[in-house]
Amino acid sequence: MLIDTHVHLNADQYEEDIDAVIQRALDAGVERMVVVGFDRPTITKAMELAEQHEFIYAVVGWHPVDAIDCTADDLQWIEELAAHPKVVGIGETGLDYHWDKSPKDVQQQLFRKQIRLAQKVNLPVIIHNRDATGDVVRILKEEDAHLTGGIMHCYSGSVETARECIGMNFMISLGGPVTFKNARMPKEVAKEIPLEHLLVETDAPYLAPHPHRGKRNEPAYVALVAEQIAELKGIPVETVAETTTRNAMNLFSID
Repeated sequence: MLIDTHVHLNADQYEEDIDAVIQRALDAGVERMVVVGFDRPTITKAMELAEQHEFIYAVVGWHPVDAIDCTADDLQWIEELAAHPKVVGIGETGLDYHWDKSPKDVQQQLFRKQIRLAQKVNLPVIIHNRDATGDVVRILKEEDAHLTGGIMHCYSGSVETARECIGMNFMISLGGPVTFKNARMPKEVAKEIPLEHLLVETDAPYLAPHPHRGKRNEPAYVALVAEQIAELKGIPVETVAETTTRNAMNLFSID
């Protein structure tokens, strides 16, 4: 059994064949999926999917790229949704300095608000980080993010930073890039970080693993991520599946 801990089945790319995509995931042994919403439309769709399928859960939050669009009413809505039994986390939130739609100070302010919201509702926080590692780690420390812990989503940083995040009660989640031939750091993280601190994800429809790189990703392919981690660690893939599944179920408080 596998859990795809971060998938966007709420994306437009699945509009025409969502049922087939879900069935392929189930057939591949992906028995649970966590759909992440990051704005009004995607949160609404994530909630719909979680209510339609007992094996799908939702994470709700606001993406840093769109931080400038987030209102007090949006945050209040997210807080209300957090009480739903199928909502298992707050996010994805964090910082993204690659795109310049939202100024850095606006992103940082919203990031802090969502960490505090996660603490208020006692849910783990799911972190998006692009080109902003120093500020992400600093804000996590300043806001006592260890109180809820959470996930460093689609982690691409160093082993040293991964250990720093683990020290703050965060799991390290690896996705498709760990299968890329030239992805040195994710491979090092897969080798060096103990399995009890790792999760697997797809971030589908993005970042499809080898040999599907450049095509639409889907949750069935999380099995390829688990296989790559197993190969890098020199352990059975069943061990990776069992441990990362247990890690996810404990973090998300899924029975």
